[in-house]
Amino acid sequence: MTARINFVVISIAVTILILILSVFWRSALLAFIVVLPLIAVGIRDMTQKTKTLRRLYPLVCHFRYFLESFRPEIQQYFIESDTDGMPISREYRTLVYQRSKGARDTRAFGSVFDANRVGAEWLNHSLKPEPIHDKDPRVIFGAKNCKQPYAASPLNISAMSYGALSKNAIEALNMGAKGDNFAHNTGEGGVSPYHLKPGGDLIWQVGTGYFGCRAEDGGFSEEKFKVTAAQKSIKMIEIKLSQGAKPGHGGILPGPKVTEEIAEIRGVPVGKAVISPPAHTAFSSPQGLLEFVTKLRELSGGKPIGFKLCIGHKTEFLAICKAMQKTGMTPDFITVDGSEGGTGAAPIELMNSVGTPMRDGLNFVHNALIGFGVRDDIRIIVAGKVISAFHMMRVLALGADTINSARGMMLSLGCIQSRHCNTDKCPTGIATQDPARYENLDIDIKGERVATYHSRMIHYLVDLLAVSGLSHTDQVLPRHINRRVSENEIATYAEIYPTLDEGCLLKKSTVPEKWQMDWTMSDGTSWNPILPTKKKAPAKRKTAVKKKAIAS
Repeated sequence: MTARINFVVISIAVTILILILSVFWRSALLAFIVVLPLIAVGIRDMTQKTKTLRRLYPLVCHFRYFLESFRPEIQQYFIESDTDGMPISREYRTLVYQRSKGARDTRAFGSVFDANRVGAEWLNHSLKPEPIHDKDPRVIFGAKNCKQPYAASPLNISAMSYGALSKNAIEALNMGAKGDNFAHNTGEGGVSPYHLKPGGDLIWQVGTGYFGCRAEDGGFSEEKFKVTAAQKSIKMIEIKLSQGAKPGHGGILPGPKVTEEIAEIRGVPVGKAVISPPAHTAFSSPQGLLEFVTKLRELSGGKPIGFKLCIGHKTEFLAICKAMQKTGMTPDFITVDGSEGGTGAAPIELMNSVGTPMRDGLNFVHNALIGFGVRDDIRIIVAGKVISAFHMMRVLALGADTINSARGMMLSLGCIQSRHCNTDKCPTGIATQDPARYENLDIDIKGERVATYHSRMIHYLVDLLAVSGLSHTDQVLPRHINRRVSENEIATYAEIYPTLDEGCLLKKSTVPEKWQMDWTMSDGTSWNPILPTKKKAPAKRKTAVKKKAIAS
């Protein structure tokens, strides 16, 4: 007997039984009231045609849907270990919670990580560790070209827009930045009142939608840019070319998050999904990008200007470097995003399978700038999954000057990694525009936690520098980090990620063999690669044919 017939027989039998009992026992009517809706659900399941499971297993299948609805929470709370949770393990989530609250963050009885596993990494310490007197290391941006250079903290808040995050979350993040004197990247959604109210330092991100400097036709407006860039809180400006979560794709803000206020700030329709163009309209070539950088530096009154990208075709970044070589124009900084980011909505194909991972992209950009002889003039910011001070040391060793963290800062706000950022149903009030949710996020308390997390991270970074016998972040080198590459072999980052010779990419004769193809195909005047020309097949020799004919 099939599941459907089983349900019909049982439901009819139960209904008849209850009706009979109700004649002699009035309380049976209450049971009938309970059973009747279930029977109605079962009949609806049997008659609908969209879901086969409901037709085959009416009513019962809803228990499956119910259990499946909170499977991620059950997995996270009761099944996963401290080290295997993704994208960020419980060990590191707990670390952020403890540091943001100022609670005890030490561990007892040894590491929970297997130091002998392939891929394990560690820092070389010194037998002569030196105490560091500078407890607040700073990195200067724009020292060469800018009238208003900026002294940045080694750790700052990565790009997250108002719209993707709630107003309370944005204000709390900026309050944290103000409280411990570090920078807050606005994300491409523009500068909102909640970025400005606390007064923390801002890095204004200008994306392909030009929010905050958007003309009527959706293009770039110089006049609006000048007005926004003049804000005292804005210390640097970042042109977003691409991002790690969805490289080559414009930013996505789901329709439910586009409130009247956000629509007014961005200059877009209310309630309609905002999908930014995949490319900029203000420039169309590597040289055009550098000219745009120079223009924004002038329009902003001499503030540091840079751009952000996730590395894709290497020829395109080398084309930018060749344009620097040709024009003499350089950005003040480059932000390298990793494909393993980020916090926003993204199609799974782009999130999982497009773009270069952070460490590989960082190493490539660092080496390319060395090879073209411009590394000393350009700062590198890296954005990716950086949660602990060792994570910071790891990317500093690969060439980063400073680090932007998004998920670490969200966790310090109270994020529980529910992964509902794109649904407007964030349970913690961080990534939602639902007032019933975000109004319960206390700005003062969460702002203090963001500041405390940053303070503790810098404290432990300075501690690791001292342990290594170093005095500043710019002294961290690839040889300071080790990785187990096989069961019985260890290599340093210097061996895994070799550094190019200064200036070796300035002329073809000194370009390393592994770089030659991309170098040859890159062109500073165009994003399009110079494809190698096919060699023509040699012409057929007719003389031999003629001689053969004569001989015959």
